[in-house]
Amino acid sequence: MIDLVISGGRVLDPARDLDRVAHVLIDGGCVVDVQADGADVPSARARIDAAGLWVTPGLIDMHVHLREPGGEHKETIATGTAAAVAGGFTTVAAMANTSPVNDDPEITRWMIGRAEAAGLARVLPIAAVTKGLAGETLTDFAALRAAGAVAFSDDGMPIMDPDIMRRALVEARRLNAAVITHAEDRTLACGGVMHAGAVADRLGLRGMPGSAETAMVTRDCALAAETGAHVHVAHISTATAVAAVRAAQAARTHVTAEATPHHFTLDAEAVAQYGTLAKMNPPLRTDADVAAVRAGLADGTLAAIASDHAPHHADEKARGMAEAPFGIVGLETTLALVLALVDAHVLSVLAAIRALTIGPATALGIAAGRLGAGSIADVTLIDPDKRWTVDPARFRSLSRNTPFGGMAMRGKAVAVCLGGRVVDADLDGRFTR
Repeated sequence: MIDLVISGGRVLDPARDLDRVAHVLIDGGCVVDVQADGADVPSARARIDAAGLWVTPGLIDMHVHLREPGGEHKETIATGTAAAVAGGFTTVAAMANTSPVNDDPEITRWMIGRAEAAGLARVLPIAAVTKGLAGETLTDFAALRAAGAVAFSDDGMPIMDPDIMRRALVEARRLNAAVITHAEDRTLACGGVMHAGAVADRLGLRGMPGSAETAMVTRDCALAAETGAHVHVAHISTATAVAAVRAAQAARTHVTAEATPHHFTLDAEAVAQYGTLAKMNPPLRTDADVAAVRAGLADGTLAAIASDHAPHHADEKARGMAEAPFGIVGLETTLALVLALVDAHVLSVLAAIRALTIGPATALGIAAGRLGAGSIADVTLIDPDKRWTVDPARFRSLSRNTPFGGMAMRGKAVAVCLGGRVVDADLDGRFTR
């Protein structure tokens, strides 16, 4: 007798291009087998009837801000991982811009311990590249890596000094880790609050030109080629930056990149409608940029989709465009927005799940995002036809800062297994013991 059988679902395992109705057998926290429909299924201590559902590797969000330590009025590791599993994510990678900054191995270990105590999603800390995110002194990469950091990033604070970036890449390559870059030339961005263009001019707001992103992506692609290191471009937003990444990949440079739902769903006009709820960095761009990000996802240039979940208290977002912080929450809306790309024929079903599983796992260099025999049994069950309306008041996140409130969605995670243990489920009697 095994621990769990997930029976009769559409099993999607992009790591091996698997898409078929099958049974997933789980025992001892691992996937034992994926059996074709019609095979004799062994006895199990628990069973999930997954007929009509998609069964995927546990979704991975490689770019979240959990705010703890120091920003517990916005989010905690417990509430952030609750939001993660509600959105179908079994693993999240947490950025370093906490207070204190995750630039010390003790903070890295503390974050992992807090996540283990919460017992929901796995939290993989991303450590700072520079002390205090100041862009001046490199952190101890080796010590942070040994403590559990999966990558390095000063996300939110671009590394303006190219020599510091180059030295970081050399050290990261030695440890087989990625440096995740927030691509923004601040001398070009000039303290802007939204994309520089017609909408900013109409609203009388200071703009951030697309060249601020493209200049840094181009620089970092060149440094990756020179050092042989892995650069991952976070939250890419411009057509020219996508083209730069595509060219670097064609030249066999180790550059990967991610797209966020807001950058492939909304353009700068959303700022006029939603105000500070649409204030983010990088900013929402033009409709041509949105199309380019979608094209980058479609052709595989952008191998991962990440939420850039950035919770903020309502009082902070009420300060007006000039003073409100950048960012929106995303863990609980990302999946449905990705599935909208399937409806729009931008991505196939398997490609959409790939961008949420093996794509981010490969970028982070972690053994996850698979459903093959021997894999850790992190599993997400999705009802692709479930219709729902975004109600921020019902978020499990502590924060509500989203422009998607009131939007009708189709597709939702209905259960999550972590190491074979069902940690979150809305299965309406499908789960039996």
